[in-house]
Amino acid sequence: MNALLTLDHFYILTGIILALIALFSFLDKHHPKKWGNGLFWLLLAVLYVFGDVIPSLYAGLIVIFMIVLAGCKLMGVGKYHELSEQEREAKSQTIANKIFIPALLIPFVTLILALGFSHLTLSGIPLMQSKPSSAPTLISLALACIIAAIVAYFLTKEKPTQYIHESRRILDSIGWVIILPQLLAVLGGVFSDAGVGHAVSHLITNFIDMGHPFIASAIFCLGMALFTIIMGNAFAAFPVMMAGVGIPILIGDLNANPAIICAIGMFSGYCGTLCTPMGANFNIVPVTLLNLPSEFSVIRMQIGTAIPLLIVNIFLMYFLAFTF
Repeated sequence: MNALLTLDHFYILTGIILALIALFSFLDKHHPKKWGNGLFWLLLAVLYVFGDVIPSLYAGLIVIFMIVLAGCKLMGVGKYHELSEQEREAKSQTIANKIFIPALLIPFVTLILALGFSHLTLSGIPLMQSKPSSAPTLISLALACIIAAIVAYFLTKEKPTQYIHESRRILDSIGWVIILPQLLAVLGGVFSDAGVGHAVSHLITNFIDMGHPFIASAIFCLGMALFTIIMGNAFAAFPVMMAGVGIPILIGDLNANPAIICAIGMFSGYCGTLCTPMGANFNIVPVTLLNLPSEFSVIRMQIGTAIPLLIVNIFLMYFLAFTF
């Protein structure tokens, strides 16, 4: 049965916003790379709005063309109708700490909607899409963002078009990196279908005795971190390591608890995320937005936490996932 609110509705809404950002980019007379920026965001808008009907081959070609735009350095920053320093200071004095209300509303409203409204029905029709299992949470998050934007509008009294200008400013600052998590997640599926996991399993078992739970736990956790460092995304590393080590050895041969293996395995992958520039949305984007002195500034601060945490994960998996 169809739900009143589905993920597709919010994909389309996202696409419309991206299309408006593309339009504003094309109209920006002071933008030195307006055609590259505008075309990039327009193509991304097309994928969001028409992703279900575009053949996979053409969707892939669109992504490749977007990568060409970024690789040829045809993207940059422009002019965003920002307030002057005096206007920003006056506005900050007027709004003061109320500026945090929209940001705080997002997690609060998401939690309420996901827990209290996701299972409701209207005239027998579900309020929210239930499959996949993450859909209610994502829909609740999208609704919370819309509510927060409305509250921000009444707080700031800015024109609605200013929201598009600010969105464009942030997206242009981040640039092509914003689609990297999606690309890396897809890469994990490609690696899995290509049999990389089985190749990893064959390589490891030829050189290491995986019959001891501690050794198997260490290899799995270290492999999750290493593949995440290489691929930039724990979601991309997960299917590879689960196919190579997690399912056949930890769960199949050693009877480990699957839930614990999956949870701690992903946590180990996140340790790798803290150490790699490939995790651009976490480690490179903040450098750009905050104008930090080095592109590795964030990683240098995180690596001291990541390595000890990875070691702890190995021991947690060994003591929690197996029945002795």
